[in-house]
Amino acid sequence: MSDTTGTSDSTGAPHKAGAFDIRNIIGLLMGVYGIILVLAGIFGDKALEKTGGVNANLWTGLGLIAVSAVFIGWARLRPIVVPESFDRPDDDPTRPAPQRKRPPAT
Repeated sequence: MSDTTGTSDSTGAPHKAGAFDIRNIIGLLMGVYGIILVLAGIFGDKALEKTGGVNANLWTGLGLIAVSAVFIGWARLRPIVVPESFDRPDDDPTRPAPQRKRPPAT
């Protein structure tokens, strides 16, 4: 029994993209880079004379962590629901991909 609302048969809950949502991947990467920059800003050479008295690594890292939180929060608050079934498009004879088998013409 297939239901077109995007819900799972066994639990009734919609199937979500989860970890494969691009917002989670982008948020995770920005968070990791942000943590690295914050640590570099705290423990590394601050080079304040090159940046006009601003600890650029620290502030950039904090900004990346904030953007990371926005991306991950966005993905949690508005998840992408993956439909269980969908209509496949007709084959395009000009595309280089393999073609679906067609029933013989009668």
